[in-house]
Amino acid sequence: MGAESNESLGLLSVFLTGIPGLEAQYGWSSIPFFTMYIVAIVGNILIMAAVQEDSALPEPMYLFLSMLAVTEVGVSVSTLPTVTGILWFDAHRIDFDGCLAQMFFIHTFFCMESGVLLAMSYDCFVAIYNPLHYTAILTLSRIICMGLGVTLKSVALMAPLPILLRQLPYCHTNVLSHSYCLHSDLIQLPCADTKLNSILGFAIVLATFGLDSLLIVVSYVLILYTVMSIASGEGWWKALNTCVSHICAVLIYYLPMIGVSVMHRAAKHASPIVHTLMSSICLFVPPMLNPIICSVKTRPIRQAILTLFSCKRELL
Repeated sequence: MGAESNESLGLLSVFLTGIPGLEAQYGWSSIPFFTMYIVAIVGNILIMAAVQEDSALPEPMYLFLSMLAVTEVGVSVSTLPTVTGILWFDAHRIDFDGCLAQMFFIHTFFCMESGVLLAMSYDCFVAIYNPLHYTAILTLSRIICMGLGVTLKSVALMAPLPILLRQLPYCHTNVLSHSYCLHSDLIQLPCADTKLNSILGFAIVLATFGLDSLLIVVSYVLILYTVMSIASGEGWWKALNTCVSHICAVLIYYLPMIGVSVMHRAAKHASPIVHTLMSSICLFVPPMLNPIICSVKTRPIRQAILTLFSCKRELL
């Protein structure tokens, strides 16, 4: 049976569940999801365009914001085809290889986002600890190397996941519990031992989100230690205000992830819709809120976006 399953793996399809209990309201449910996609994709593209167009912006901080925007567009675009396909066309089936590809891109971009947040915490530390040499330390070549390092690390860590899953036999009904393909879902499907996959997945979580979050905490301990050495209260506020956007980005990235982890352990018997919505928050909320926070809290970004729109109007 296992051999036959592997031979016909190219013909295997996966059934995506969607939103349990709201099947009759998919038309209405698509409105908030579509709105989140529009805000996330358009908002992050505007930030990238503003950083590229405004020559006064390309400092390290804004380049990192642009990198963060790229990862969030990647996460949103990775889930867009299946989520809208289910809500608009009731298209629940996806080819197995397509599912593996979607899983790879979702996890890779999500991992890259964590790495960029870590790089931004280092940026905040340098800006506060050594402001006079800020641009000398974070040169364009170093920023590019950091971005490439985050990208290569994410791709290298996530690449084995679809390869290992592709080698396993699948003999049962292939039903996933979300509107998109995640490794935690796919690993439940094979009718073979998946211990190696589980160990690798856990190691990747520790090497990315676990290590990144620990180093971000260390960065902020050093930042607070540096800020405490500043004599004036005005200096404290000015220093900490440098990191407000980054702190918000970290919170809206990690808090939903912690919430999902707690839900899976403490509320296993909760309604499936609760688990589905909590998991969706992890993927949909950060890309939607970050461009809003950047526009509100970062005045140069807001001005650059307004300038971008005014230039477009003049051209029209």
